[in-house]
Amino acid sequence: MPLQPHMKMISVDDHVIEHPTVWTDRLPSRYREVAPRVITAQEEIRAPHAVFGEVRVGPGEQTWMFEDRLYPQLALNAVAGKDPKEWQDREPTRYDDILPGCYDPAARVRDMDTDGIHSMLLFPTFPRFSGTAFLQADDKELALRCVQAWNDFILEEWSGPYPDRFIPMSILPLWDTDLCVAEIERVADLGAKAISFPENPSPFGLPSWTSGGWDGVCAAVEERGMPLCMHFGTSGVTLRPSADCNDLVITSTMGLNSMITFADLLFSPVFHKFPNLKCVLSEGGIGWLPYMLERAETAWSRHRWHAGAAAVNPRELFGRNLYGCFISDKVGLRERHDIGVDHIMWECDYPHSDSDWPHARKVAAEALAEIPDDEVHKIVELNARRVFNFHD
Repeated sequence: MPLQPHMKMISVDDHVIEHPTVWTDRLPSRYREVAPRVITAQEEIRAPHAVFGEVRVGPGEQTWMFEDRLYPQLALNAVAGKDPKEWQDREPTRYDDILPGCYDPAARVRDMDTDGIHSMLLFPTFPRFSGTAFLQADDKELALRCVQAWNDFILEEWSGPYPDRFIPMSILPLWDTDLCVAEIERVADLGAKAISFPENPSPFGLPSWTSGGWDGVCAAVEERGMPLCMHFGTSGVTLRPSADCNDLVITSTMGLNSMITFADLLFSPVFHKFPNLKCVLSEGGIGWLPYMLERAETAWSRHRWHAGAAAVNPRELFGRNLYGCFISDKVGLRERHDIGVDHIMWECDYPHSDSDWPHARKVAAEALAEIPDDEVHKIVELNARRVFNFHD
């Protein structure tokens, strides 16, 4: 009897759509004209998007603006609960198009209660999932204030009123590692439990995992017991076999990003320098983990001498430092003992299209029906409590 009533489901990957005044409420008045703000288009606007190419904003539609740049995709893929046929060709373009639970914490709690979900971990939307939008800022003092404002917004408006319902996660000023460390210390003191971080910083012109450039960040989060959550796609890179490939090619292979991060971290110095660091591969799935663990172990056993790899088996590092997450993954659940039940966590992904809300608990119950109760409890609740130091 998995998913018994006493099991409080914790989702470790969900998303918040920021309300229009998150930044204008918090930044000094001198930044009001350049801070992130929502505008309503008076005529058609076309602007580039990092993933979706050119995006159109029609008259009467709403979009974000930061400094003098437009950021289309007001509420990226916030279509949970809708019939797929209704949103396939139309992303939400106004707050009227999305559930209030996307941007209102009280409404989100009601939506969670509707589906039997106890707690959620929230990724940003406008700043991008790991805050990389602020790397583009011309005014880095403004950018730093924007990062801090988002972190304060989550702590004050979401986890503050509902401390047992939302796991507070923060973003960092990625352009300056000293500022990153200072912000980690600031938000940790305010109660933050995790940091959202790019799966691969290198495409942004930032230090790689191998370089040692993030040692200060890793040391700070290790000391505070805060996991780095690396959502797939946060590198800004998607593996596209051709310019004209079907969008479903990208949708169905996004987990490859997490596979690359898995290997990059295991064969970097990171986990050797920081043995207590926790890294979470958010929304990457888990079905590929048994294969990649086997492949990494084989590569290490045959090639570690000429590659200059450390003497520690990558499977051992995974069992100490990395965690996989899934929304729906029959193969991964079947092979859970190859992965390690203690390293698997469940995700709802509200309000995105992959989410099963408002039937997520029912779908999970069916997927977990043949798994022993003690393992189910770990997967849906206890692992998340341990990894995020999030306790009743």
